[in-house]
Amino acid sequence: VPMGVLSCMKYLMFIFNVLVFAGGTCLVGVGVWVAVDPAGFQDIVASKSVLSVGAYLLLAVGIALSLLGFLGCCGALRRSRPLLLV
Repeated sequence: VPMGVLSCMKYLMFIFNVLVFAGGTCLVGVGVWVAVDPAGFQDIVASKSVLSVGAYLLLAVGIALSLLGFLGCCGALRRSRPLLLV
């Protein structure tokens, strides 16, 4: 495999993992927003219990995606197979 192809794959994997990290960070932000100020979402979701569970679910999924994106970025830059497999 030519060296240019491997370098291109490395940077493409890095960019993809940065997008995953950014998406996870956005989910964490929305989850914190909903948990702190649920009044803005009262008209969308009828039940208060569904709103609080949804906020914590957004936080959990966002933290998991941010962690996976960060580990993927580190794995892509270091060419570490175990980090990429996580």
